[in-house]
Amino acid sequence: MTAVPALLLTRTVDDLRTQVAALKNAGKRIGFVPTMGALHEGHLALVAEARRLSDAVAASVFVNPTQFAAHEDLGTYPRQEARDAELLAGAGCSILFAPDAAEMYPDGFATSVQVGGPSAGLETDFRPDFFGGVAVVVAKLLNQVQADVAVFGEKDYQQLMVVRRMARDLDIPTAIVGAPTVRDAHGLALSSRNAYLSADELAVARRLNGILRQAAEQAKAGDPAAAEAGAAEALLKAGFATVDYVAIRHAESLAPFSGGVDAPARILAAAWLGKTRLIDNMAV
Repeated sequence: MTAVPALLLTRTVDDLRTQVAALKNAGKRIGFVPTMGALHEGHLALVAEARRLSDAVAASVFVNPTQFAAHEDLGTYPRQEARDAELLAGAGCSILFAPDAAEMYPDGFATSVQVGGPSAGLETDFRPDFFGGVAVVVAKLLNQVQADVAVFGEKDYQQLMVVRRMARDLDIPTAIVGAPTVRDAHGLALSSRNAYLSADELAVARRLNGILRQAAEQAKAGDPAAAEAGAAEALLKAGFATVDYVAIRHAESLAPFSGGVDAPARILAAAWLGKTRLIDNMAV
């Protein structure tokens, strides 16, 4: 892999396209990593994968307001652009696109993107506007950057499937690649929202991965519905306040199984600790 230039910061689509065009004109294959900032090792692993698949990587930092409901944490979501830029530079990123809301959603913006299929159920049952907001901002970012490949984390597995379906359906030429979830030493999936957890909550959160792993093994051996119910009960006993869902679904379509697990599958879960909502998933 060739050396990359110093990190270039841009806040406008026009400037972003100029910078990307210069790299493409130099024969560079472009990778892209979209983020909402508050970066951690999980995000940096996405950059590393994008670098492996390309010659130069662009990353975006944009806290997208259209995917937050009125009661959610848009106002308090962690923002640390200077640190994010430093981390991206250290990871070998070439371009940081950090627009404001007016650049992404100018006056008169009136377009929506709706994705069916893998968006049905799970997150949509609890955050009905979420994937509409994700789809429109990702469609815009993919169009703005026009990268050869974009890397998304498998921690947000349903989101990955929605983005992949959207790109396929809309003939977006960027290849959508999923990268494995990065976990701490206890198995907890890294997330920007983990910073909200108290020490006691963190100890409970670290049990989520093990409970899902046990349910995945149970599902392979028998009834997925029983595995789902058992995992939800185990999460409550472990100290989670509420379980939004534990579901075993077809790995690509995210359709439910009508009987036993007879195809590649994924177990997905969302649960609350205090005011913090955690999600996780793994292959079955």
